[in-house]
Amino acid sequence: MRCLHSRFQDHQFYTNVGSILISLNSYKELGNALTLNSTRTKETSDQLRRVVREAVRQQSDTGYPQGIILSGASGSGKTYTSMLLLRQLFEVAGGGTETDAFKHLAAAFTVLRSLGTAKTTSNSESSRIGHFIEVQVTDGALYRTKIHCYFLDQTRVVAPMAGEKNYHIFYQLLAGLAPDERARLHLEGHTLCSLRYLQGGDLRQNAAEDAARFRAWKSCLGVLGIPFLDVVRVLAAVLLLGNVTFADGAGIEVEVQCHEQRQAYHMSTISPLSFPQVEVQGQEQLQAVASLLGFSAAALRAGLTTRTHNVRGQLVKSLGDANVASMTRDSLAKALYCRTVATIVRRANSLKRLGSGSGTLCSSDDSHVHADAQSAHASTVGTAGSRASKSMSVLNSAVRHATDGFIGILDMFGFEDPRPAHLEHLCTNLCSETMQHFYNTHIFKSSLESCREEGIVCEVEVEYVDNVPCIDLISSLRTGLLSMLDVECGLRGTAETYLQKVRAAHRSSGRLRDPPPGEPGTFAIQHYAGLVVYSAADFLDTNKDSMPDDLVSVFHKQNCSFGFASHLFGTELKVLYSQDTVPRGVSFRISPTSNADLQNGEEPVSTLTQDFHTRLDNLLRTLVHAKPHFVRCVKANDSEQPLLFERTTVMRQIRALQLLETVNLMAAGYPHRMRFRAFNSRYRLLSRSRLLHRTDEKAVEDCRLILASYQNTLEPVPADQQPPCPGWALGKRHIFLAEGTRQRLEQLREQIRLRAAVLVQSAWRGWQVRRRWPQMRRNMEHRQRTKAGLARPRPQPITGTPPPDVPERCEPSAVQQTCSLFGLDLERPPPLPPARAYTVDGNRKLGYPQERLMRLNFPEDGSGSEAILLKGETVLVVGASSRRGHLLVQHGDQQVHVPHQYLELKLPSLTLPALPPGKL
Repeated sequence: MRCLHSRFQDHQFYTNVGSILISLNSYKELGNALTLNSTRTKETSDQLRRVVREAVRQQSDTGYPQGIILSGASGSGKTYTSMLLLRQLFEVAGGGTETDAFKHLAAAFTVLRSLGTAKTTSNSESSRIGHFIEVQVTDGALYRTKIHCYFLDQTRVVAPMAGEKNYHIFYQLLAGLAPDERARLHLEGHTLCSLRYLQGGDLRQNAAEDAARFRAWKSCLGVLGIPFLDVVRVLAAVLLLGNVTFADGAGIEVEVQCHEQRQAYHMSTISPLSFPQVEVQGQEQLQAVASLLGFSAAALRAGLTTRTHNVRGQLVKSLGDANVASMTRDSLAKALYCRTVATIVRRANSLKRLGSGSGTLCSSDDSHVHADAQSAHASTVGTAGSRASKSMSVLNSAVRHATDGFIGILDMFGFEDPRPAHLEHLCTNLCSETMQHFYNTHIFKSSLESCREEGIVCEVEVEYVDNVPCIDLISSLRTGLLSMLDVECGLRGTAETYLQKVRAAHRSSGRLRDPPPGEPGTFAIQHYAGLVVYSAADFLDTNKDSMPDDLVSVFHKQNCSFGFASHLFGTELKVLYSQDTVPRGVSFRISPTSNADLQNGEEPVSTLTQDFHTRLDNLLRTLVHAKPHFVRCVKANDSEQPLLFERTTVMRQIRALQLLETVNLMAAGYPHRMRFRAFNSRYRLLSRSRLLHRTDEKAVEDCRLILASYQNTLEPVPADQQPPCPGWALGKRHIFLAEGTRQRLEQLREQIRLRAAVLVQSAWRGWQVRRRWPQMRRNMEHRQRTKAGLARPRPQPITGTPPPDVPERCEPSAVQQTCSLFGLDLERPPPLPPARAYTVDGNRKLGYPQERLMRLNFPEDGSGSEAILLKGETVLVVGASSRRGHLLVQHGDQQVHVPHQYLELKLPSLTLPALPPGKL
């Protein structure tokens, strides 16, 4: 605590514990949109740069996948740190931030951040969509990126919790739309207080900031090639759907209902029934929603209020009551929103563009680069049963083991403790528990068990808290809370019966706690980061995650003229219309599905929790086959105050993340192990080459020779002092290294490589100069003769040579006729050609904005009212100037016209060893 607090006061927010990085969220960037564009000008720390370079180096050396895993509580700065890491990855391996690849990915994240971010009680910029950013790297160069999203919090679209907000895009939409756009979207006159899906949450809004973000979001949609009007039509329809309400009316006659059914269905398959009629309150909003989605109001009303049932092979059409109609309306709103997000993700991943001259590609739609892989670590998260789905294909490809080496940046859900917590929060905390278990397995369990198996004795026995019992409580195969919830949904049970069965099955569990007094229908779970109370009232309805085919059939192209809306339900419509009878009493998932997720066109094969559990299990399989690099994120306070360090808040997170146990292991244990052959291959340059055997049979002897050479470099220990622990141990198959020993080995290796690089460079440069020396000497002698006046005189023209002919001038009438023909004016010069929207550098085409360096001071004399730009200063060029030969430079709040010869391109820096003074 003292160390972190001291570094925090010095504005050092990143601290290394061995190879593990601790990131403190200081809230200095409060209000930042947390996108690649908004973090573009922020400084990156040496610690983050070291993590990226180590991942790129290991991937290049071994071809093994690398995973940078960020974990921590909600609001701890995981998304901000992931954006900095991704930007640094582009600078190291992707050609820099000026490439088309980076700009395309930045546009994708700008769009997704507005769609997937919401204000919660603990975080004003809470990411409700998990991201796994897969970056394919070959030979140290980035050639493909792909974004995999995990959308879970669907209930927020229709019912944000008290004190929280709906997704940011709705507030930005209302603040940024022009008056004519509002009229076209039927939002004229609507405010936050008049829209039912928004009025239940926090109504405070920074309209200017939301409008600015909406303009950026709109322009980024254009970069991705997604029609702006199509997306906002769906978003406006979602908002207006909330104002469509229902009330139970008088009964309806059987004959009228039967007559309507006979017109739509076969006579032999319909049985007439009588049900109360549902009255729609808000006909104007219903008409507006139908107009936005491209079908008639009558079709929308029928889809919301009628249901088709399959009763023993016969189809029965009925009218639902007001409660059922309201649930169907909310299902439609959630389906439209989450399917729009999935469509944008697929679009962002499907675009292929050439990047910079380094040969980068922007993104790829290759959904089959992964192959299934098995892992023992994934067994800690139980399967969800034989009916578990493979989920959406766009998400499945993210969580299988990649055949090519990749560098993945994982920014998943953080731990949350809302009051009260719902099913989505239980899944979120299960994800956080799983990431904590993954950390424990790689840092503690694997290290300690490997030492025990190979007979290595550690001075310190690290005791850590294993959270497997909590994971089993939630996700075990038969008695887990999620499995029991799926069974209860199949039995059409209630929340009360579900809670009774849960308490009976886990009465002896130390993780399941009794609910607080006065809160019926709740239960509590002791997570690794604290006690959370969950309300089971909406567990069953949320878990079913279904919508009737009566509503899906409305979006068929025969009824719907809005192609984008029909595309959102394309898979379901294809399965539904594979048979003649439509609708036929089946249900589909609210979340987007693929053909593999539908069981013969009937019921959906998975629930919300099964789908999330399957994707989480597959994600573990991918991470197990990657070399992990951990970044542990900690928030400095609970009130989001900039540069405020609350010791109680930080201490609670340090204990939950088990950072003290990590420090003990790094200080006195053997956290690193390497195969003998791998150790010899990496550190053999520390010893003399002629002494090494370089055979598998003599691998242990080679290790001893290398370690002996390493020990000779250490300072001798005085005779009156006890020699310290050597910092390594030889096991049966591995050599175990302490963290300090590993760091010193790496430093020695880099020093030897640097000396070798200097020697090679000096020898090559000397040879090159010696080869060019004869020509250089002749040039020097020629210059000396020229200075001494010994240069050969210029020959005089031959006597009698006639003067050159004077070119004949064109007739004025011919000139005037030509100018009239081409529309030219002799009195005024022709206009300047339009400026290009890009700069050509070699075979690269760089767009604006771009960073450049000042070659000279501008203006050179410092006079005038314009801003002074100093030599060597990095400036931002926003475009071509209207003046000939000038560029437009953004300097503070003003734009300066600077001649292009004053500027030079800022190329990515190459790290080369510097030569000592006096050597060529």
